[in-house]
Amino acid sequence: MSRIIEKMYVDGQWVESQSGEVRELVNPATEEYLASVTEGTIEDTKSAIEAARRAFDEDDWAFSKARERAALLLKAADLLEQKIDEISLLETLNNGKPLRESSYDVSDAVDQLRYYAGIATKPHGQTFDVPDEMTSSVVREPIGVVGQIIPWNYPLVMAVQKIAPAIAAGCTLVIKPAEQTPLTLIRFFEILDQVGFPKGVVNLVLGSGKTVGAELARNELVDKIAFTGGTETGRAIMISAAQTIKKVGLELGGKSPNIVFADADFETAVDYALYAIYANQGQVCSAGSRLLLEETIYDKFVEELVARAEQIEVGDGTSPTTEMGPLISETQMNRVLHYIELGKSEGATLLCGGKRLDRNGYFIEPTIFTHTTPNMRIVQEEIFGPMLVIQTFKTEEEAIRLANGTKYGLAGAVFTSDVAKAHRVIRKLRAGITWINTYHPTYNEAPWGGYKQSGIGRELGTFGLEAYLEVKQINVNLQVEPTHWFKKRQPKTNETVS
Repeated sequence: MSRIIEKMYVDGQWVESQSGEVRELVNPATEEYLASVTEGTIEDTKSAIEAARRAFDEDDWAFSKARERAALLLKAADLLEQKIDEISLLETLNNGKPLRESSYDVSDAVDQLRYYAGIATKPHGQTFDVPDEMTSSVVREPIGVVGQIIPWNYPLVMAVQKIAPAIAAGCTLVIKPAEQTPLTLIRFFEILDQVGFPKGVVNLVLGSGKTVGAELARNELVDKIAFTGGTETGRAIMISAAQTIKKVGLELGGKSPNIVFADADFETAVDYALYAIYANQGQVCSAGSRLLLEETIYDKFVEELVARAEQIEVGDGTSPTTEMGPLISETQMNRVLHYIELGKSEGATLLCGGKRLDRNGYFIEPTIFTHTTPNMRIVQEEIFGPMLVIQTFKTEEEAIRLANGTKYGLAGAVFTSDVAKAHRVIRKLRAGITWINTYHPTYNEAPWGGYKQSGIGRELGTFGLEAYLEVKQINVNLQVEPTHWFKKRQPKTNETVS
């Protein structure tokens, strides 16, 4: 029996790749065939970009009404909400994460659509009291055609958090999901097709980053590129985008510190230390992958932490008892296993885990290393898996120094019962997303992004909308008369010599 090939969405039509190439996907929990998807090419990407350019420039989407854009987003939210169970299951089958996490992500995507539908119609201009008989104002206008590249760890919700503000702002878009996890975004585009967006406004191109993503970054018809993923890829995108001076938004990697002081609530701190690193199998850019413990609580804390980590139920995400699923792919699993061996060779002590589970699927045990030093690669480099490294400190100043001791600055947390100390430390963390006595909760109303090599710009909240808007200054003369800046002189006459 022939297999159904999932298609791309370009200029209002479902199409297969011009090359006819197909990519086969597997369920990371079983390693069994899951789906076949068309594999986009540079030519497919160019076609999508040209459709988005036409829709923006010629079909007047740039001048569409905010109310109309809001209505489309609200309709998409309603339809997505009706399919939460179906799409959540598909996300788990494609990505591997436990169903409880997938359900939360899809619900969050619904909320994002409604949030940006609401904000689309709100005031976002300014006027200025200026000298002379003038009025001066600022209006915000859509950037234009945007290319968006989505990672595999949050396939739907990270796509929607780019799509929703772009549409609210009045942009047109071409979006590329990760090649491993396109299925839920394909289903979402079926919803967008049903909603009735004008042709060319929203486009979905499937394929590899080296092909589709690279073309989005370099194509001169694209006004902005928004990317979430690894820092090295982000650097390459930035270099490519520089050739056409396009706007760039980058949400990149992290090696985030989770600082626990001796006066923290013990049970709460242990609970969040586990959640910070093992949620979504550690495949989270803001994961609390470095646990910084005050020395006086080290023995008690580590004993409880290891005991709890060894009790985590690892398995197929579709099982209601599963607490941690598989890694996304064999490649990613081998990457994590490599770092585990590297940690051993660097002299760190393996406290628990460290092995692949003996079953089908890309499962790795929850892993913890201690006796680390700041220069170790397992401390400095993003691993993106269920692997925690422990560092210890004696003083508040040492904790801050260790916390800021990597090239990343995405997230960080502090656990303490001393409110003043918590705020002192948080203010000195070079990170864009921080927590006190909690880890991971974030909100669509608040900005998301990092310091240092963790990225450029912010997503979500009003910051996320502004990322898709240009700023235009408009000055109007209220006293229309000559300035006489240059004197008006009588034209010279040619004198004749008699």
